[in-house]
Amino acid sequence: MRTQVAIIGAGPAGLLLGQLLYKAGIDNVIVERQTGDYVLGRIRAGVLEQVTMDLLKQAGVDARAKAEGLPHDGIELLFQGRRHRIDMHGLTGGKQVTVYGQTEVTRDLMAARAEAGLQTIYSASPVSLHDFDGERPRVRYEKDGATHEIECDFIAGCDGYHGVSRASVPADALHTYEKVYPFGWLGVLADVPPVSHELIYANTSRGFALCSMRSETRSRYYVQVPSDDKVENWSDEAFWNELRARLDPEARERLVTGTPLEKSIAPLRSFVAEPMRFGRLLLAGDAAHIVPPTGAKGLNLAAADVGYLSRALEIFYRGQSASALDRYSDLCLRRVWKAERFSWWFTSLMHRFPDTGEFGQKIQEAELDYLVHSHAASTSLAENYVGLPLEDF
Repeated sequence: MRTQVAIIGAGPAGLLLGQLLYKAGIDNVIVERQTGDYVLGRIRAGVLEQVTMDLLKQAGVDARAKAEGLPHDGIELLFQGRRHRIDMHGLTGGKQVTVYGQTEVTRDLMAARAEAGLQTIYSASPVSLHDFDGERPRVRYEKDGATHEIECDFIAGCDGYHGVSRASVPADALHTYEKVYPFGWLGVLADVPPVSHELIYANTSRGFALCSMRSETRSRYYVQVPSDDKVENWSDEAFWNELRARLDPEARERLVTGTPLEKSIAPLRSFVAEPMRFGRLLLAGDAAHIVPPTGAKGLNLAAADVGYLSRALEIFYRGQSASALDRYSDLCLRRVWKAERFSWWFTSLMHRFPDTGEFGQKIQEAELDYLVHSHAASTSLAENYVGLPLEDF
């Protein structure tokens, strides 16, 4: 098989890249080791920056996100038992975020790809990448007991943190940075109305909590737990009681509980691999970087990478220049490190660390008090939360 761009991974990053390339007239094939149902079954984030919404529009798949997504103009910070609103819309000149589940983004992209008749190869395992340091890279995979090979001009590694793409890069060509946090998020998804129409981020002496949602009838709640905790340790009642204990009186009164559709613990880590280009292999999304979910940057960073990569490939195939591809890694990493900084800062501010103690808790509360009463500090938070703009090549 021959294509221009072989995309590894059929998550939202790979699917969005494929759709953007298709719109630009660039042939592409997606190779995914899991089934389509498995990909759709993954529960992920649901806060989309304007940059991500713009890219979905460019790809022609924003209709349902605009119709069913929930635009949010602000967030609320809860500390010392009181909530304080950050007016993102007012502080950023009209910008906002949209609450729309990553699963729904994936579903929309899958449907658009199927409608366009584009090829996605599911249940392809194992997958191996070859000769991406030359001009004729190849992707080899097994499916239905047979070995297949794709010849291509470029390979886009969109297969996540545990995928084959980054693992295929020689160790001496890669520099990685990592921070592992001593806690995780115990999350529950339930068909109950949200406790508030905007997200609540809570800093309490019991630990962090987040009240989020996927729709007006489906909520996503999290509480901070130790990194070695187990889901089996938490009954439904224990979770709801702990969440309730971390909320303010009004939110506590409004909290509606129910049987969880899903319950899991997500570890928190920061990770960056540099560079993001190795010859004709280009990494994007979680294959190159991970952020803690506190700042809602994971999917949005992946979309930004894909926006840069699709534009660089479009410039290349139009015969204008290879310089955009040469700049791809640097442009992405500038944005990635800013998001890593924001996510680290917000995580450090909102969570209780093992060594926080009473003094550390007071310092966090003092910084939060400054944050909500300083126009400059609130603006900085709002600008980073709604997402920094993409730079031009």
